[in-house]
This record gives sequence, C-alpha cells and structure tokens, in this order.
Amino acid sequence: MTSAQELLSKYIQNTERVLAEITLSRATVNVDREKINSVVNTARRYLKDAKYYQDRKEFETGLASVAYSEGLLDALRLLEAAEFSWR
Repeated sequence: MTSAQELLSKYIQNTERVLAEITLSRATVNVDREKINSVVNTARRYLKDAKYYQDRKEFETGLASVAYSEGLLDALRLLEAAEFSWR
C-alpha cells in the first residue's frame, strides 16, 4: 500500500502541474443544470468511495476521496451554482 506521504506528494505534483498549465476560458461560462447535476453525482461517488475505503481501513485513500468530494462541492458554491455551508 502507498503511504500517505507518497500520496500527498503525488497529489501536490499533479495539482501544481495543472495550475501551471491551466487555460481559462475568455468568455463568460454558463453551466446548465445537467452539468451541475453531473458534478454533484461525481461528488456523491467520491463520498461513496471514501466510505468504502474507510471500511477497508485504507484511511489515506478514503481521506483523498472525501477531499475530492468536498472540492467539487466547494467549486459549485464558488461558482454560485449551489448553496450550502460547512458546519
């Protein structure tokens, strides 16, 4: 099994690469309800994965999965496509 330290390094490297290469759209982007629902469903699947890994005692992988889920939900909130608060 990969250690949490190795996973963290991998995720940091991938995120740094994407942020260095990202190209933002020049136009205003309108996201339709179908695409928003797709992102919410993906967040649900990541949460389901996190619970699966928790049951298998693969806590590092579960933590990464739930972090992905939270990130997707935060993105929807920041785009004003969803309303909620973390308690």
